[in-house]
Amino acid sequence: MTVLDDVSRRLAPVLGERLIANPAPDSVHFFAPDDRVPALVARPVDAREVAAVVAAAAETGVPFAVRSTGHSYARHGVVADGLVLDLQLMNGVHIDAERRVGTAAGGATAGAYTTAAHEHGLATGFGDTGSVGVAGLTLGGGIGYLSRRDGLTIDNLLAAEVVLADSTIVRVSEQEQPDLFWALRGGGGNLGVVTSLELQLRETNVITGGLLIFEPSAATVAALLSAATQAPDEVSTMINIMKAPPVPFLPSERHGTPIVMALVCHSGRPEEAEAALAPFRGAGSLLADLVRPQPYPAMFGAAPSQAGMQSTIRAGFGFDKARAETAIELIRTAPTVAAVVNLRPMGGAIARVPADATAFAHRHHEVMTGVGALDPAAVGPDRSRDWVTEAADKLGITGPKYVNFVGENDPDAVRDAYPEPTLRRLAEVKRTYDPGNLFRSNVNVEPAAADAR
Repeated sequence: MTVLDDVSRRLAPVLGERLIANPAPDSVHFFAPDDRVPALVARPVDAREVAAVVAAAAETGVPFAVRSTGHSYARHGVVADGLVLDLQLMNGVHIDAERRVGTAAGGATAGAYTTAAHEHGLATGFGDTGSVGVAGLTLGGGIGYLSRRDGLTIDNLLAAEVVLADSTIVRVSEQEQPDLFWALRGGGGNLGVVTSLELQLRETNVITGGLLIFEPSAATVAALLSAATQAPDEVSTMINIMKAPPVPFLPSERHGTPIVMALVCHSGRPEEAEAALAPFRGAGSLLADLVRPQPYPAMFGAAPSQAGMQSTIRAGFGFDKARAETAIELIRTAPTVAAVVNLRPMGGAIARVPADATAFAHRHHEVMTGVGALDPAAVGPDRSRDWVTEAADKLGITGPKYVNFVGENDPDAVRDAYPEPTLRRLAEVKRTYDPGNLFRSNVNVEPAAADAR
């Protein structure tokens, strides 16, 4: 009997038809652009079934990965010829408006949660894309349209249900296993399978936000970054230096040429929005102004869609404003229309949390920077990958990394994602909860040695 036969024998009685053997490469979208096709996909519906899958993986030693919604640039949710634990059927959301606590199952998406919360005039801050998994985003940090007001998503995590490597199911919070709770907030998928999260909800109904599109100018980029730094906490911003998409509100002759796009979100008092956003509107020569009062969930439709795209990305922290002109020229010569230099100003509530309070230790940076090619298949992955590497080098994107934006299976990435004190503490928590490193298809933190102090 092979290892996979043993896994099937153990899990078939538990999962039935939800244990899928030899899935076709194109049967699930995240398999299609990658050679790593699993031999088995397990699709549990509750924590008990997750525990059975984890036990089978641990006891057989089968190559193993955990997938929330597949929103991983490095495709950590896929393992070749092994077992994938796919959480997408565990997608429930519950909103307790009275307590202002939202509960998301391990496969729930940010879009589904945000839509449910909006029915009560509430929100938890995630990123900028509705299809991203709440669990995966939260475990890495979570920076988006409410972050400068409310902090990162991890700063709003109240508790989690986790299946550990020994298949036990535990509840984790500040009061319950606080060392594990610290590590979950920024430590990625290293510590277990998160099957449920409880998150703080805050009053957020109609925001003032949307797109501001400018003529490409280094001065405009600098002005937008300055405005973002000086803005009240209620304003969060994302700036894309990119090629203009074929949208009706831009002249056809501008399509495919460089633009500067600012996505702004003011989540404070509506009567204060105009003054707060005026420095952004005045940052340069406007081609389009789509900023208006709108329901908060509409912001998830403002960012360019990544559906069906394979991504190459290099990301880090910091951006030298003097290099804005270089960024514009890099976009002008990019081999794909879906190339982007993405700037995410930080500060505000993000920076007011102590660096050692969670496993996300990069709070002092002013800007998170990424270079990406969202559709390398259009021109050939090697060509786009080379462009991303060249662009990142020219823009000086080196050093610390945001674990959610690690775009390659680089064994050294963990040292860039976590400063030494953070990595050492994570390794000690890993030794306690996953000493055999079962959960290693991620930006992997290896367990500390038994004699480590």
